[in-house]
Amino acid sequence: MPINTPFSKILTSKVLTSKVLTSKATAKKPYLLSFVLLGSTLLTGLTATSMTVQAAGLSDLFSNNNSASQSKFLPVDQAFQVISSTKATSKGTRLSIAFEITPGHYVYKDKLTLRFPKGVSATPFTFNQSPVSIDDPTFGKVPVFTQRSVIATTTLITSNGKGAKNVPVIIGWQGCATAGLCYPPEKVKTKINIAATRR
Repeated sequence: MPINTPFSKILTSKVLTSKVLTSKATAKKPYLLSFVLLGSTLLTGLTATSMTVQAAGLSDLFSNNNSASQSKFLPVDQAFQVISSTKATSKGTRLSIAFEITPGHYVYKDKLTLRFPKGVSATPFTFNQSPVSIDDPTFGKVPVFTQRSVIATTTLITSNGKGAKNVPVIIGWQGCATAGLCYPPEKVKTKINIAATRR
């Protein structure tokens, strides 16, 4: 026998109201979902466009195009060619580092460094050119090489005077363009045979 109390009518009414509200909320969800998807797609598109513009800006900065304007900067390997060579001597191995510097560029004298394992040492660098002092925007008054060809020379020896083969050496250096670009510090990895010293 059906229950027709006021409580059951209220309960039935609330259940119906709940179903109506749920169906209305469900009807609104596709619009909300569409709005969220549209917003995230727009944000992704703007981010991708921004990244493309930034990448294009960097490629323009280091353009290889000969018809490009004078404000373009050369890639580091075109602005500076660096070649190292060695020669065994009675005092160890002479290491020469030759820089071919494109006009409008310079190399920091004090940024030329060597790193090698324990048990190896090097004499101070000597140069075939004299550096000039400039007021650099990054480092202040510093000696630099602006000449077309510069050779830095040092001698590597072992602490025990014996020869050593395939010694890992890292040559560090840094250069700039006078037009206002400082290239990041460069590292050249090489392996050197160090000659035994004669006493």
